[in-house]
Amino acid sequence: MELYQKIEKTIEKYNMLSIGDHVLVGISGGPDSVCLIHILNDLKPKYKIKISAVYIDHKLRPKDTQREIEFCESICKILDINFHSIAIDVKDFAEKEKMSIQEAARFLRYEALDSISINIKANKIAVGHNADDQAETIIMRLLRGCGPAGLSGIPPVRKKIIRPLIETERKEIEDYLSKKNILFIKDPSNENLKYFRNKIRHTLMPIIKSISPQATKILTRTAEIMREENDYINTAVTKALMRLISRKTDQKIELFCNPMEILNLVILRRVLRVAIDSVRGLKGIDFDHIYQIIELIKKGKPGDRIYLPKGIRAIKGYSTVTITSEPPKKLNTYQIDEPKEIFIPEASIVLSLKELDRQEILHFGDGKNTIYVDLDKLKFPLTVRSRKQGDYFYPFGLGKRKKLQDFFVDEKIPRDERDLIPIIESSNEIVCIAGYRLDDRYKIEHNTKRCLEIKVIPKIL
Repeated sequence: MELYQKIEKTIEKYNMLSIGDHVLVGISGGPDSVCLIHILNDLKPKYKIKISAVYIDHKLRPKDTQREIEFCESICKILDINFHSIAIDVKDFAEKEKMSIQEAARFLRYEALDSISINIKANKIAVGHNADDQAETIIMRLLRGCGPAGLSGIPPVRKKIIRPLIETERKEIEDYLSKKNILFIKDPSNENLKYFRNKIRHTLMPIIKSISPQATKILTRTAEIMREENDYINTAVTKALMRLISRKTDQKIELFCNPMEILNLVILRRVLRVAIDSVRGLKGIDFDHIYQIIELIKKGKPGDRIYLPKGIRAIKGYSTVTITSEPPKKLNTYQIDEPKEIFIPEASIVLSLKELDRQEILHFGDGKNTIYVDLDKLKFPLTVRSRKQGDYFYPFGLGKRKKLQDFFVDEKIPRDERDLIPIIESSNEIVCIAGYRLDDRYKIEHNTKRCLEIKVIPKIL
């Protein structure tokens, strides 16, 4: 079968094109994108489509960029296709978002394609992934660990993105271009073995093909089967998700626990994967982490949490589990000039400080959320702050000095909550850890006359 007919068959199989579509083609000058734009141009009369093209400069290879832009522009000029170019700062974005260069490039590339397609009113975006890319992707995901969703590979169609070459092998593409005397440029970064995909492409795939010459075709077919089964599972997942999401932001998702506790493991794994993938700030969670989250949901107690890569945490509440990459909050510093109430918004509490005579105290509270201090041992203003390096105090009842860090560990206070615990100090000495313990030096004694009652009152915002 001629390559033209093979690609046309893929387009029809997945309903990639409709009459009158405006297609934006991502072009880099490489064999795949050059083949793609020529084939689509040949299909113009049949589908009555309009074609535009865009070159995306990732700012990673400045020496090659201008030559590639001029080459792509010359192709579009010959084919009478509108040409655009856009630059994206991949390195800067990767550093800010703590992503790999490849992850950042992919994210920004699709953002740019979508933005340009909207600006020029293109309803389809065509990219040049081929069957070898598909096979490499499946091997990569298999080695990293994945389920059926990962093994379904690169989708031929996703929203308005189409991949007409997805069932065509790289050799077929290069043979076609050679036969037609169509020039293309080779990207030197595709030879760099520091990238995982290139290691798979240049070292592992040749060995696999030497054992099974039809490996690319077999892996592509496997991806199609997995995709069909994946679609079936996703129907159940979509129904489950409608009952699970409590709230969501760019860095956090909160899910109801009860419905998840009775879900089949296959569906639960996928539900968590889909939910987490929908949150931009939760990139970096893999298959093993999903199992850790499931363990937390099924066996964890309220307040239990697990710490995952890139600052991501999963925290179990009374009825929800929260998965977040938001940095832990930190208490601001406050001055208290006299006994009064002070609102601490970061911790959602009110600190109530009240002066009392010794005779007014009938019992000494719980020693945590209600603490009584010998007022005459204090010197105002008092300072309310978060912990700092080197903090120590003399916990009431212990009789000796203790590092605050060790106290937090012994009290099993999660490390992402420690900066929110109010430390009350007088003249640079810790008076109490509000909500946890009084310092022994400030306790009420037999000769105490005036007392300070310190209460921690939760405030619902």
